[in-house]
Amino acid sequence: MSNLIALAPRLGWGSLTIAMTVVFFSTALAQAPRERTLEEIKTEAQTRAENGMYPLIGLDPGDVREAFASIHSLDYDEWAAGWMKVADRYMAEGKKLEAKEPAKANAAYIRAWRLYSFGRWPVPSSPGKQRAYAKALEAFLAHAHLLDPPLDLVRIPFEGSEIVGYLRVPKTANGKVPLVIAISGLDSRKEDLSENFGAVLPFGIGFIAIDSPGTGQAPIKASETAERMFSRVIDYVLTRPEVDKSRIAVDGQSFGAYWATKLSIIEHARLKAVVAQSPPIHASFQKEFMSTRLFGNREYLFGLAPAFMTIYEGVKTVDDLMAIFPKMSLVSQNLIGKPTTPMLVIAGALDTQVPIADANLLLASGDVPKEAWINPKGGHLGRQVKVWPDPVIFKQVIIPWLVRNLEVEVPKDHL
Repeated sequence: MSNLIALAPRLGWGSLTIAMTVVFFSTALAQAPRERTLEEIKTEAQTRAENGMYPLIGLDPGDVREAFASIHSLDYDEWAAGWMKVADRYMAEGKKLEAKEPAKANAAYIRAWRLYSFGRWPVPSSPGKQRAYAKALEAFLAHAHLLDPPLDLVRIPFEGSEIVGYLRVPKTANGKVPLVIAISGLDSRKEDLSENFGAVLPFGIGFIAIDSPGTGQAPIKASETAERMFSRVIDYVLTRPEVDKSRIAVDGQSFGAYWATKLSIIEHARLKAVVAQSPPIHASFQKEFMSTRLFGNREYLFGLAPAFMTIYEGVKTVDDLMAIFPKMSLVSQNLIGKPTTPMLVIAGALDTQVPIADANLLLASGDVPKEAWINPKGGHLGRQVKVWPDPVIFKQVIIPWLVRNLEVEVPKDHL
């Protein structure tokens, strides 16, 4: 407990420290692993960059080393400044090269975007991190401007605001295309999804990438009814002339898989298929599990509790968070057991962020057969270092399942 309290002011947790003293949580937190120190974060992040591991997938290890050289505390703004300093150089390089060497400019923009995005990680919870996030969006859109086929920035009216999404469809001479609604997780963003889902375009599948409620540019916070945001997205894609209305799928990762699972039930009549990768269902929202995973989780780089607290309206303390979590359970909402679309459920048996019990519960419920890919040696999202990294799971497990369930004719060069 003393290590957590000592670290909290440097992380900017404020009232979170007070909430940790409540009787309900004190024993559990005293037994929980401590959060990583700055030096431990640097070591772990460098290792992840060198091995292509989340949340540093695609970051150059040299850039990571350079950024950390100017970060000497866990102050949020100092963290953001360290990453922006390196990213700014690549952003300027991209602008200089774009007119004459667009391919090199594109590579520079991608590099800048990834660095800016890690500068706001896990959530843009300070002025400095908010600047890093704004710059990440600018760099990503500069990169997107150079994509072929193009990426369409769409703004969908919603409850007096708007849902911002990235729509991209393949060039095809065969008419309408199937489309996947890709939903980000707690700390990933629609920009990350757009990069991943570019891999479905050669198969004749399009996608629209959307931030989860309470994250990124989402217009509403997370709540028991926030899936209505995605129902509005379905309304929108059904109006697109290039989309096959009978072949719409949803893919969600981590907390995004929670929304994907809800949509598989609530919107099963309008969806063809759903992929849920490590979906929180019921056990994830219970106090017994949350009290052991919120702090010092070694799968999560740092800041899991503060990240969760930002996605809900009015949450200031861990006590507030614990009051909301049980309401999110799909068992409490009487949804588990109701009809779903065909589903692919992905999980790791060793996941410490979403217990395997949730995947098992989902697979064993309802009367619609589901398929599963469970890695017995995998952690969150089924990841296994150097064996099943994120890109491999996406390309070897998720894409083939989507191709089959969206009834896509596979191009000969992909057989």
